[in-house]
Amino acid sequence: MNLQSKLQELQLPDNFFTNVQKYKEHLNKWNKIHNLTGAKDEQTLDEFIFDAVYPVSFLPKVNSLMDIGTGAGFPGMILALALPDTQVTLVEPLAKRASFLQFIKANLGLDNVRVVKKRVEEMESEVFDLITSRAVTDTKMLLNLSKNHRDSHTKLFFYKGEKVFDEVNDVVENMQYKIIETQNRHYLLLGEQL
Repeated sequence: MNLQSKLQELQLPDNFFTNVQKYKEHLNKWNKIHNLTGAKDEQTLDEFIFDAVYPVSFLPKVNSLMDIGTGAGFPGMILALALPDTQVTLVEPLAKRASFLQFIKANLGLDNVRVVKKRVEEMESEVFDLITSRAVTDTKMLLNLSKNHRDSHTKLFFYKGEKVFDEVNDVVENMQYKIIETQNRHYLLLGEQL
């Protein structure tokens, strides 16, 4: 089943699949030279994209989103393509990845994207409605890294594996949470008011 069929029940912008196709073509070219991601073939890329965008079906609508450690664009850039009305800040310290993200922003004319080439702990304090992260570190460390960028209304959304159950027991300090399980991924949504 192709990516478009798998995502047909999601409400995505008209240009989402066109932009995703351009993104994939650029990523394949850049990846040969700069090794931006382990996703080297079409099927793996489509799985990464599906994994990144599927939460649009249940995430709350937000005005601002920060993705910690965006890498080659998962999930932050894909979420930016799916949520054109959300201001998305992609935080990526590695120059080659940040340059790629900046190139995609310019090439696709994405006014809702800002690329920050820093570690999240080096950023100026700024509060976001939603903070996301995938494959960066454990939940406890992500809560620590994001502390200057959230308030009591901020939701945190982390892309996790099966360890999520152990991690949640370690860290839930008066925060409500939901774990959304799919076949290959566990998504963790944290917030004081869910």
